[in-house]
Amino acid sequence: MTSSVEPHEGELQDEGLSSRLNWLRAGVLGANDGIVSVAGIVAGVAGATTSRNNIAIAGIAGLVAGALSMAAGEYVSVSTQRDSERAMLRKERQELHELPEEELEELTQIYQSKGLRRELAAEVAEELTAHDALAAHAEAELGIDPNDLTNPWHAAGASFLAFTVGALIPLIAILLPGPTWRVPACFVAVAIALVVTGAVSARLGEAPTRPAVIRNVLGGMLAMAITYGVGTLVGTAI
Repeated sequence: MTSSVEPHEGELQDEGLSSRLNWLRAGVLGANDGIVSVAGIVAGVAGATTSRNNIAIAGIAGLVAGALSMAAGEYVSVSTQRDSERAMLRKERQELHELPEEELEELTQIYQSKGLRRELAAEVAEELTAHDALAAHAEAELGIDPNDLTNPWHAAGASFLAFTVGALIPLIAILLPGPTWRVPACFVAVAIALVVTGAVSARLGEAPTRPAVIRNVLGGMLAMAITYGVGTLVGTAI
């Protein structure tokens, strides 16, 4: 008989959904990096000069350099991870071919360690192995889904886009107003953006929102204040 019990509200039953949430969380954090990095750059330059052109050049250079750095770093990191996962899958495939009985026993013991009776664990291991041996063993032993390896190009593109979107906020905010309101407007825009990214990241991680937002905003404001102060000192000295 089919059970009518529904999953608890907010409980993740789909590994694909969990993966998408992880990607979304990474995107929010990438946008946050873009906000804080470029805000610090433009605030520092604005402290040294009132020239809109100089501020724009520095902000755009920071945006492009930061986005490319994020993309390159993510590509290298995910490529390394994927290479490692492929190597482990090759080894697991070889062991399944050469030592099928030992691998079946290993899978049985894994399910036993999760609380299943020996007989039930053996039955589950046999059925999963018959269905897709590599997938069953890779997931249980390695925590890898061989049909869903992360694409480094997708990761690089997502990081580039997230950083760029975040970086545009302080850049636009500081370029639109006149010299008098330029820095205050940037501070306000960045504070609002950091409230949003802090709240969203906390929500996605199912963590308390208030502490995350406070940490996020204070960290960003401190970075901007310090770079603005340094820019002012450098501008005065020069």
